[in-house]
Amino acid sequence: MEKYIDGYLLSVPKENLPAYKKMAQQAQAIWLEYGALDYREGVADDIDREGFGSFSAAAGAREGETVVFAWILYASKAERDDINAKVMSDPRLTGMSCEGVFDFKRMCWGGFTTLIGN
Repeated sequence: MEKYIDGYLLSVPKENLPAYKKMAQQAQAIWLEYGALDYREGVADDIDREGFGSFSAAAGAREGETVVFAWILYASKAERDDINAKVMSDPRLTGMSCEGVFDFKRMCWGGFTTLIGN
């Protein structure tokens, strides 16, 4: 069975990275508790090379912001749908606010079927 991936691309003000990391750690614990296979978040380090598309542009990063690339791995799309329904109704997540940490409306999110991998 093919695994399923939710991917995220967002920009976070650099001064808010500690608060964002705390939120991400809390979210990671919740997703893994409900059955996600993996949950990763990475902060930009070596992006925007000449001659290629720009992660910064794709994320809409502004001056003073950095790019975060994240993904959650699931056993299948059906598992993802079930897990996300539980996560979205969990009071630990519903009580979490990104207000003042990053602009949620500028975040890119999408579900992906596995092309290669195990």
